[in-house]
Amino acid sequence: MPHSDASMDALRLAGDELADATVATLFERGEVGAFNTLMRYVSTAGAPLPDGLPAVAREYLQATSAPPAWVDWEEMEKARLFFIDNNVHISTALSFASMPACYLVPHVARLLSTTHGLKYPSKRMAETGQFTVYLMQPDAFEAGSRFIPAAQKVRLLHASIRHHLKRENRWDATSLGVPICQEDMIGGQMFFSLLVLDSLHRLGIHMSTEGAEAYYYAWRVVGAMLGVDQDAVPRTLEEARHFLDLYMIRHMGPSQEGAHLTQQLVDLYEEVVPGTFFDPLVSALIRHLIGDTCADWLQLPRTAWDTAVKAVPHLLGVLETIEDRSPLGAWALDRLGHLTTILELSSLTRGRVMHYAIPEQLRSEYGITDTVPRSHRWTPPAPSII
Repeated sequence: MPHSDASMDALRLAGDELADATVATLFERGEVGAFNTLMRYVSTAGAPLPDGLPAVAREYLQATSAPPAWVDWEEMEKARLFFIDNNVHISTALSFASMPACYLVPHVARLLSTTHGLKYPSKRMAETGQFTVYLMQPDAFEAGSRFIPAAQKVRLLHASIRHHLKRENRWDATSLGVPICQEDMIGGQMFFSLLVLDSLHRLGIHMSTEGAEAYYYAWRVVGAMLGVDQDAVPRTLEEARHFLDLYMIRHMGPSQEGAHLTQQLVDLYEEVVPGTFFDPLVSALIRHLIGDTCADWLQLPRTAWDTAVKAVPHLLGVLETIEDRSPLGAWALDRLGHLTTILELSSLTRGRVMHYAIPEQLRSEYGITDTVPRSHRWTPPAPSII
């Protein structure tokens, strides 16, 4: 059933019962410090839990140690192969479209500033990149993988943010509902799934309908493991289009935090790009993927590269032709894509593993009180709201 304003309002009142109860108990018992220290040693699925881990945390980790029973593993394998085939393009879409889209929702931009700060976008980008790479490994859901522990920790991180904001009266619950509510979590799921597919389409990447659907399905599985109520999540790409359109119409708009976070993101990627000649390409690519209105809201400058960047789909089309006609070329481009993704992630993490610890307090200077087959090309669902 398509969502409405009324159903979206109801989603704003719901959080994540299991994770919220776990975090509340850890704080009540003064066990957060011990939990964070011991959880640094919990990085692979199936490993014995460390002695001394708080009982409530042990129960939570055992309850969330497996993916949902309804997972279709053939579909997940299709998603993994889709990611391998498009890893550079997906990384580009996550970096230059999904992250800026988060900043287009003012209350989400302000919320991000409470935990990551306006000066450290690399931390969030590193966490997102590392999380996605873990997800798309062949053994992501098997013993020894890093994905499941990462998902468990991210879920508790979200719960801890809800805990702090409500306890410290730094969230306008009357107008905004629950912090990191189900509506916002589903919106985030759409940013990292449907919006990525939209961006690949805009870049001229040819995708099969089967591949696009599998990639979206994989993020439904991720959402379930992050505490998102899958009964409320759109099942198809057409339903996802309706939800995302309605979500953005309800919430997107300009904000100083969104503009500041975007500028920090641009600065981060300009540091990654060698020299300075190509620096304007960063802003131009974001503008190309999210559109002029949204780019103006984020105060992205207009540059001479805004026109040149429109040639990117043609360049990618040439590379796709090479890949389709030459098995050796396909192998070389896949390896190049893998190495590019790993090098980008290494530059963000500085070679460190991100641990997603529960913050014992939020940044005090940021309050939140305001109320936003390869030859066959997959076509995004048309806008559902005119």
